[in-house]
Formats: sequence, structure tokens, C-alpha cells
Amino acid sequence: MLDTYVLRLGHRPERDKRVTTHVALTARAFGAKGIFVSTKDEELENNVRSVVDRFGGDFQITTGIKWKPFLKEFDGTSVHLTMYGTHVDDAIPLIKDVATRKMLIVVGAEKVPPDVYQWATFNVGMGNQPHSEVAALAVFLDRFFQGEGLRRDMDGNMKILPCERGKKVVNDTQ
Repeated sequence: MLDTYVLRLGHRPERDKRVTTHVALTARAFGAKGIFVSTKDEELENNVRSVVDRFGGDFQITTGIKWKPFLKEFDGTSVHLTMYGTHVDDAIPLIKDVATRKMLIVVGAEKVPPDVYQWATFNVGMGNQPHSEVAALAVFLDRFFQGEGLRRDMDGNMKILPCERGKKVVNDTQ
């Protein structure tokens, strides 16, 4: 699988705590290897690492990234999820043609600076209506990996087993 990472821009800890946590957990669940967040937030790091410790995987989180040099110098394919780019269904085959080793998916929390549109390899339109960056990331990753992200076994101590009704959780630490 292509090494895929997410760059979260504009995280405001007092306002965006839950949404950025959901961006990170969505990235993890749908197949990304890690997330970089532009604002330092140790509580966010601890919360995401706690999920990884319990549910498995090798997902990494780093906050406090200086996003401009990070994005500009990224050694791979960068994909900015927006309302204004090439429609996701048209963009994915183009991205798959060039993304060979690493991919960085950029999602914003507030208005994304114009530099992002210029520096991204692809600006991908995730519909032309305002909606959540969590939804955009989930749709993109699911379509890009053709549903395989959700089928991975992350070899965690806790596993949720599919069942039609009720909750089946296996906890190997008990």
C-alpha cells in the first residue's frame, strides 16, 4: 500500500479538538500511516496515541509542524482536498498514475492559504458544496484504496467484531 499521510492545516485546539481528532482517526481507519498537524497540541497527540495503543496499527501523529516548508518540500505526491479542484472521480486515476511511494493529503480547518493550491500536486474537488473535512477525507481514502482500508486487521488488543445487532468487542488485555 502507498505510504499515505495527512497534513491538517489551521488546527485551533480550543475550537477544533474534536474535529481534528476525528480527522486523525478517520485517516488511521481508512488506511493512512500518519498525520501531521500544523499546531502543537499534546492532548491531541495523547488521545490519538491512546486509540492506536488500544486498537493497533502503526499510525503516527506529529503536531507543531511548520506546514509551509513541510508541504513545499514534501518528497511525494500532495493532494489537497477542497471544493474547487478536479472532481474526485476524475482525479483518482490521475493521482494513481503518479503517486508511487508517498502521498500527502492536505485538509484545512479554516480558510486554506492560496499557497496550498499552488504547491499541491493535485487539488481534488470533494463535491462542490461545503461539508466536513472528515467526510472529504473518508470519501477520498475509501475511493482511493477501493475500500481496503476498512478491511485491514490492525492487530490491536481491542477489536470490534461485526454483528447485525449489539456490540461485540474483544479485549485481549482483560
